[in-house]
Amino acid sequence: MSKPMTITEKIFAAHSGREYVQAGDLITAKVDITLANDITGPVAINEFNKIGVDKVFDNERTVFVPDHFVPNKDIKSAEQVNLIRKFCKEKNIKNFFEVGRMGIEHALLPDSGLVTAGDLIIGADSHTCTYGALGAFSTGVGSTDLACAMASGETWFKVPSAIKVEFNGKLNKWVSAKDLILHLIGDIGVDGALYKTLEITGDAISNMEMDGRFTICNMAIEAGAKNGIIPPDEITRKYLEGRSIRPYKFYTSDPDAVYERVIKYDCKDIEPTVAFPHLPENTKPISKVGNVKINQVVIGSCTNGRLSDLKIAADILKGKKVHPDVRLIVFPGTQDIYLKAIEAGYVQTIIEAEGAVSTPTCGPCLGGHAGILAKGERAVSTTNRNFVGRMGHPESEVYLASPAVAAASAILGRIASPDEV
Repeated sequence: MSKPMTITEKIFAAHSGREYVQAGDLITAKVDITLANDITGPVAINEFNKIGVDKVFDNERTVFVPDHFVPNKDIKSAEQVNLIRKFCKEKNIKNFFEVGRMGIEHALLPDSGLVTAGDLIIGADSHTCTYGALGAFSTGVGSTDLACAMASGETWFKVPSAIKVEFNGKLNKWVSAKDLILHLIGDIGVDGALYKTLEITGDAISNMEMDGRFTICNMAIEAGAKNGIIPPDEITRKYLEGRSIRPYKFYTSDPDAVYERVIKYDCKDIEPTVAFPHLPENTKPISKVGNVKINQVVIGSCTNGRLSDLKIAADILKGKKVHPDVRLIVFPGTQDIYLKAIEAGYVQTIIEAEGAVSTPTCGPCLGGHAGILAKGERAVSTTNRNFVGRMGHPESEVYLASPAVAAASAILGRIASPDEV
């Protein structure tokens, strides 16, 4: 009789050629995809060149997505991307995403079918954990580890222990996936799942579309988790059919799998939630936020730049105007999402409300470009981090919220519930 395993342990076992792994095991596992961007990619390439091999392990599974300072904001960022561009041509790497064909990496890879259920994926970006929404193991690594995997097609892991989280019940009005993950991080803290698997389950999740699942797994790292993962189901299958460019496999946890702890939430107890500066764990329900005036709103990023996010924002902004003291900047996650938002009229609604819509980029999320905050300014953002200086000046402030709260806040000039609009 086989020993019980979690979904993450099963993926590790399959990729390491073992019948069984358990928390604490040190393993070497084959990777399905390696990913780097315009910040981490050049470092990985420089380390790769030191190894002395002629080619990457697989020119179709090595992916580069310049998205952080793209379109390039200065000479240095242009040189970074140019280094990647030349490397990809030299090594005949198929998946280099140029401006106009690119998107924010963690929205682009799932939507383009490059990552799929049952995969083991590493990326030199902490939010690589997003793809756990597909029932894959995905995690961020350092650029040196990535370089070795680019050469060998494998890397080492310590199998993480698991925390199971159950969200049950019907979501309250205006409550979204972003509110659920902020509520969880506010409860367990930014180190509450340190080097652990966060396995997210419950009927609220099984009834949730893929956009919301991506949002939840994207922010698993904000609780310190090694990976976030959601068991794949028919909603996953519907998303993958006709999209995934490789065969996929659904893994699920055994009923008697071992968890370090199980956390249960009734969604009726969760309000729209806002993370105050300067940590994602510093959360408050919208009813306790108070009067917090703002200067900027950012809607987008790899966390909430998907089509349903833009729809929610546009629905709230329809027929309204952005507050005269506020700048609203919207970043669709990919070119395809951008185009669909145009076709659906969301972009027109946002522009008529006097918001600005930009090409896909990570720019403002990491304080890179296209939305930097000045000293003393406050922003409501649908991004994933609000550390000191994250979006600009060290004395600026970032408040994390859902697209619904962000859109309402843009109209009223303060952090607000959509019910107030």
